[in-house]
Amino acid sequence: MARLRPTLAFLRALIATNLRASLALRGAFLLQAGLMILNNLSFFVFWGILFGRFREIGGWKLDDMVTLYGVVACGYGFAVAIFGGTRGLARAIHDGDLDPLLVQPKPVLVQSVASASTASGWGDVVTGVGMLWFAGHLNPSSLPFVLLAVLVSGLVFTASAVVVQSLAFWLGDVAELARQLWMWTLNFSLYPRPLFAGGISFLLYTIVPAGFVGFVPVELVRAPSLGQLALAVAACAGWCALAFAVFHAGLRHYESGNRFGARPG
Repeated sequence: MARLRPTLAFLRALIATNLRASLALRGAFLLQAGLMILNNLSFFVFWGILFGRFREIGGWKLDDMVTLYGVVACGYGFAVAIFGGTRGLARAIHDGDLDPLLVQPKPVLVQSVASASTASGWGDVVTGVGMLWFAGHLNPSSLPFVLLAVLVSGLVFTASAVVVQSLAFWLGDVAELARQLWMWTLNFSLYPRPLFAGGISFLLYTIVPAGFVGFVPVELVRAPSLGQLALAVAACAGWCALAFAVFHAGLRHYESGNRFGARPG
């Protein structure tokens, strides 16, 4: 734990610096966040109309969908606002931009993922909080489960991004492929769980971990239990461990590739 303390302190300082940089241009910050809120609400109108017509889908009602959207929006917003560096990780790997980080005393992965903050992510967070409030989950008894669900969702989002972006260590310029895989995770996580079965369900808990950023965390809010808690924590820990392992395996490959000096000075 003593060895982790300096890294955690560095991470807090880096996040705080990125947030101050985002807020420096307050008008742009508010515009991006505001537009994201409008975008999210316009997307949710579709579900409002659908549930208004059919009342329930596979046992899910509108309140369940509101809860799902709230958890996923908060989790995704947390991921891109705090760990926005993941979005450009594949490009940084391909272009050799990790070189300066390799000579720093802090972990390269921490520096990479927390190197940027996306202002629109705060619009997602605001949307998610509003949804969870509307669904009645921001009360003292539910709040601990909500916070844990959002944390799990956000960390799995971040970890899955690290995994797919790290493919650049071996495959070269995969920035667009990585972005598509990550967007699939987001998109599939915003549909009711009963819509998926069989092979598709397996896919959503493995290659595209929508189940762990949406379905598992939302069940922790809808029907809290020790089993659900254990599953959510295990999924989060597993994906974080996988992201760490894949990135550092790739980093050894990157170092052996002798990228130093590859770009003109």
